[in-house]
Amino acid sequence: MRIAIGADHAGFELKGYLATFLQELGFQVVDVGTFSTETVDYPDFAEAVGLSLLKNQADRGILICCSGVGASVAATKLSGIRAGLCHDTYSAHQGVEHDDMNILVLGACVVGLELAKELVRAFVEAKFTGAERHSRRLEKIRMLEVRYGHQTTRKAGDE
Repeated sequence: MRIAIGADHAGFELKGYLATFLQELGFQVVDVGTFSTETVDYPDFAEAVGLSLLKNQADRGILICCSGVGASVAATKLSGIRAGLCHDTYSAHQGVEHDDMNILVLGACVVGLELAKELVRAFVEAKFTGAERHSRRLEKIRMLEVRYGHQTTRKAGDE
């Protein structure tokens, strides 16, 4: 399995550790950056990880920012991307098994290295069940993407 991994500056260090961990587990790692601790914007890396999946350059992705929230929001703007922010192993595997989650999002300022490794292992070892109820729900998600096309009408700070 090929795993795309990307992070902003806050997730840079954790990304390095997890890339090595994934390689030790026998996975091919596609590192889309960032490659330093210089301040960068998480949407750029959410897009890079998402496009790696959409262009069939990777099978799944891992995305890291400080809290994980921003990267999760950004990644889900790409049609076909099902990114989930996880802080527990149940969600990391269940998100794949039931929701066909294809990007695991982690908060580098929230989870430590050992928990991050457990989350990654749960994510990469999980398989979508293909159960009818899960497939039906995924089709409804796909239809939401078609219907609304991820059009943003609100600007940051609008209330």
